[in-house]
Amino acid sequence: MSELDPHQSISYDLNQDLPKIALKPLMSMVKCTKLVEISSETTGIFTKKISGNQNKKITPKMRIAFSIFVIIHGLIHLMGFVKGFGIKDVKELTLPISKPFGLIWFIASILFVIYGILFFLNTKYAWLFGTITVVISQAIIFYFWKDAKFGTIPNAITFIVIVISLGSFLIKSEFTSRVQADFSNNNTFATDILTENDISHLPALVQEYLRYTKSVGQQKVKNFRAEFAGILRSSPDDKGMNVSSVQYNFYQNPSRYYYISATKMGLPATALHIYQNETATFQVKLLNWINVVDARGEKMNQGETVTLFNDMCIIAPATLIDKRIEWEVISDSVVKAYFTNGRIKISAELYFNEKHELVNFISIDRYETDGKSYTQYPWSTPVENYQMINGYLLPSKGKATYHKPDGDFTYAELEYKSVAYNLDFPQSD
Repeated sequence: MSELDPHQSISYDLNQDLPKIALKPLMSMVKCTKLVEISSETTGIFTKKISGNQNKKITPKMRIAFSIFVIIHGLIHLMGFVKGFGIKDVKELTLPISKPFGLIWFIASILFVIYGILFFLNTKYAWLFGTITVVISQAIIFYFWKDAKFGTIPNAITFIVIVISLGSFLIKSEFTSRVQADFSNNNTFATDILTENDISHLPALVQEYLRYTKSVGQQKVKNFRAEFAGILRSSPDDKGMNVSSVQYNFYQNPSRYYYISATKMGLPATALHIYQNETATFQVKLLNWINVVDARGEKMNQGETVTLFNDMCIIAPATLIDKRIEWEVISDSVVKAYFTNGRIKISAELYFNEKHELVNFISIDRYETDGKSYTQYPWSTPVENYQMINGYLLPSKGKATYHKPDGDFTYAELEYKSVAYNLDFPQSD
């Protein structure tokens, strides 16, 4: 590990090889369709919010455009209402329309407008409301097929978007159900005040780090929820894809749930990363349905254990009192930690500066993977820009790097949006 500079440009990671696991297949698929512009649900990706509240996301242009499209499509339905109630003669509609059917056209119009607003606001059940709306609209289009058949085209486009939204809902529902289960069954860790006596068995460097981060004198950590935004890359020359994420970690029985969303030219990609009972899985779905990555297995389990421990060191330093950690002093600025979770044991070197800040984390127990092959490289996550974040002095941003024989590959740049500790129930995601 000596060939690595622990004080190199700062980095931070919260997911298992997303660029290689997820973005490379996504990039390949997008290139095949000649999509070249990368965008995100959070265009202002490095706008921080270092508090417990959630940042408001910036709505992408594609969301705005589709919402306008839906609303216009809905307003066109008013033609049937206008003719049915005799408000004005509509030459485009040659078939007679009774007042009851005119009322149905009006209802369909209003439903489309409401659905457009719900979609714009990215509400949870917009897909369900949209489904009902399209069914009603298509039913009256079939009834007045001669005049209204071309309305099937915008309905078909809308239905495709609804199906994509449903896929996102199902993936997010799995994430939510896993988190809720841990709140019910894996959340009884003691949260009494962390004292000097609690940290007395730790190496001096780690003790000073816990004092510096304001962990001593505050509650011990049983869980946390964090939001991040940043850039992930699939190759060194890749400009990157903007992403946003939310994660929950629990420490009674170590678990980690990580949900990632991104878009490319308006096409969504969703990733779900689960670490529970010493087992890790990572799935990435293009358009929220097409499974492009399915990473799992012993090497994935080991690599994600490294990620879990990385979170402990950087996001939740108070958890470093865990008895599952063994310590070895390497020098006056470096300690080596061995973290054991059940049958899995990993190690990492932690580098500190003269301020007692953790500035780098290096492990050789993690793998770069595309879900099919796994290659072991030294992996570092230097961090910087310590700020007060919800009562703790923590690094607020950084990058993640694999150190390969042909050169370093920094594949992630992430920054906090929010972090909250010792929750008793899930927050709205």
